[in-house]
Amino acid sequence: MTECDAQVLVIGSGIAGLSFALKAAREASVLLVTKKGRAASNTNWAKGGIAAALGPDDTPELHIADTLRVGVGLGHREAVDALAHEGPARVRELIAWGTEFDRSGGELALGMEGGHSRRRIAHTADRTGRAIEGALLAAVEADPNISVLEDHLAVDLIVVPDATTGTPRCTGAIVLDHSAGEVMSVVARMTFLATGGCGQVYQHTTNPPIATGDGIAMAYRAGARVGNMEFIQFHPTALYPTADPALLISEAVRGEGGILRRQDGTPLMDAYDARGSLAPRDIVARAIDFELKLRDERFAVLDTRTIPETAFRARFPSAVEGCEAAGYDPFTEIPVVPAAHYVCGGVFSDSVGRTSLPGLFVAGEAACTGVHGANRLASNSLLEALVYSHRAAAEVAGEVAGRGQKAPSHPNHEATGASGENTALHGPRRELRALMWELAGIARTDERLAVALARLRELAVLAREEFVSGPWTVDGVEFRNLVTSAELIVGCALWRRESRGLHYNSDHPETVESFRVDSVATEFSLQ
Repeated sequence: MTECDAQVLVIGSGIAGLSFALKAAREASVLLVTKKGRAASNTNWAKGGIAAALGPDDTPELHIADTLRVGVGLGHREAVDALAHEGPARVRELIAWGTEFDRSGGELALGMEGGHSRRRIAHTADRTGRAIEGALLAAVEADPNISVLEDHLAVDLIVVPDATTGTPRCTGAIVLDHSAGEVMSVVARMTFLATGGCGQVYQHTTNPPIATGDGIAMAYRAGARVGNMEFIQFHPTALYPTADPALLISEAVRGEGGILRRQDGTPLMDAYDARGSLAPRDIVARAIDFELKLRDERFAVLDTRTIPETAFRARFPSAVEGCEAAGYDPFTEIPVVPAAHYVCGGVFSDSVGRTSLPGLFVAGEAACTGVHGANRLASNSLLEALVYSHRAAAEVAGEVAGRGQKAPSHPNHEATGASGENTALHGPRRELRALMWELAGIARTDERLAVALARLRELAVLAREEFVSGPWTVDGVEFRNLVTSAELIVGCALWRRESRGLHYNSDHPETVESFRVDSVATEFSLQ
């Protein structure tokens, strides 16, 4: 196993990893590793936009109120305050880095999405993530203090006793260079996780194939506090039938006048929420799921006839292309179904991105900052990644300056890498995704969750056997992480004996005040 040193190691190349790297590089040398090409990230797939109090009729206080209301009692007020008050400055920083948002009359053209009380979504058509990612990548490539290693998959965090306190400390990561089939130990003074979510746990998801819960699983195995994994957000409107990944029809389509209907043409949401099609995502996804099962139908309908075709083409080019490629007319009715989209839980962090494991920081979808609570407000994800990466970079720069000594390595394990696939795991991976969709999806029961957990524990044995026997492959490492992420989702869901936000269990349909707390998983138990 080869070894290399870094002052700051960044794992992941989405909005959190790239923006953090740019700021940390002002004070330290940064090594960024990403398991695919540097442009492969969940950020690239973000359609709607980024929410911030940017309009003349908006304030951070209104943004705070909307975020907390949608979070159903679990949002952390201090975390949401930071998001809303610092958000506008972070969006202006994106513009300074070269992101070009849509404008009208010289001002930002702000959109409306479900759960918001004001138009506050800055966007670039329905390709906002791609625009942001492109601007950040250009800035990273121009920064001489940042080195990027593509096709490098982090396998596990390195954890050793701190030289002063003796407590466990993260000192980097074991990384698989799957293009060369080699394993390396990256020893770092500080490590920043920005690995995104775990949407590939589910059979139907808007997330790309890379979203396998790598950072969450690694941090959990290393002993960091992880929780709130039961709160998986299912986006209400993915194009039916779903591809892999599913094409997301932006929530902004409903913000501009699209209406969800049953197949018989009647409005679907009127009976569920006074806000109709602009209700928060948890309510809309659950309503669609219920209606489809009640009527034994395969999809709902998104009626777009209220939006002029010219305006629709300009605002939603990705939706137009995807619908027309599938043989649908996007200007009349689009068949839609819910699909797994975002995990509101993850690795717990404090106000500056610090985890419970010294030396390890986190931001983006892999983190649980407390902003989202039991349900994420639409378009808060990109903003959260920016705000907390900014805060983490300032903290990490100070800590790196205060730690002059090279971190000890002592890798956790030895292994040999392999660049090829492990086709033997393709079947178990498909089984895991189908199992999670059927037993731990939008609507849950105690019995179905227990059945899922029993089978997941069997799959975990297979994952460990494949990992230990080696050689390591991307398939093997990802499957191990998917199983761990799935176990965390199901374990947290079994612990929460109520229904709240994105977690609905028909055996416990009421929201219970005593469960107005975060779920916390450890390596050995759920607390």
